[in-house]
Amino acid sequence: MKKNNRTLKITVYALLIIYSIITLAPFVWSILTSFKTTAEIAGGGTFLPETWSLGGYEKIFDSQFPKWISNSLIVAFLTTIFNIFFNTMAGYALARIDFKGRKVLFSLLLVLIMIPSQVTMIPLYIVISNLGLINSYWSIIFTTMINIGYMFMMRQFFINFPRDVEEAAEMDGLTKFGTFIRVVLPNAKAAIATQGVFVFMGVWNEFMKPLLFLSSPDKYLLTQGLNALSKTFKNSTQWDVIMAGSIISIIPIFVIYFLLNKYFITKNDQTTGVK
Repeated sequence: MKKNNRTLKITVYALLIIYSIITLAPFVWSILTSFKTTAEIAGGGTFLPETWSLGGYEKIFDSQFPKWISNSLIVAFLTTIFNIFFNTMAGYALARIDFKGRKVLFSLLLVLIMIPSQVTMIPLYIVISNLGLINSYWSIIFTTMINIGYMFMMRQFFINFPRDVEEAAEMDGLTKFGTFIRVVLPNAKAAIATQGVFVFMGVWNEFMKPLLFLSSPDKYLLTQGLNALSKTFKNSTQWDVIMAGSIISIIPIFVIYFLLNKYFITKNDQTTGVK
């Protein structure tokens, strides 16, 4: 029996290692390619750069890339703040406030999740155009500032949140809103951090909406800018430049993740009693 368990464990670890290599190989290739010359990439070359070069990074920073990074940071940060505020409040209301039509409203929200975003693109463009927000960052922010999926996530979190804590706060004289701000939110850091990371990452990687709403190169977001940059090379795509831009573009995601990592790995204990 022990021999069979050991064989199974070795097999599982071997499969996981192979899967990890397959998953990481394209990322490692991208990093190494960013340090190659265009000629070496075009000629095939080896996996490791024959001549390490920073040419791709120099070219990317000579373009409007820093401006696109700045644009994406502003839009992603503001959109994340709005999402955390509205999604969290909506989730709490759906979980805790007993108002007429709550179940019907929640059912309608779940139905809306099933509608593909592509279906609403044209109506969305017409609305944004009528508001005069075309070629404005607010066109991205307003159309992304609420997410039904994260409303549902926060609702599930607050349903499992102990009512005793809220009742104790109300007995101490706090209003419903005061209880939400001073008691509930501090205990919801894990759920809020999870929501924040995924919202930020979604906006940071968004391509369709910037392509639809933004037309001025100086207002491009990062994904749109990288796409435009790749089209500037008429004869051949300079993959060293594109890979350099792609590697730099993932740095903010890593920073956000490492800053909030403790909220992912720390168990969120909702069974704590009233102190």
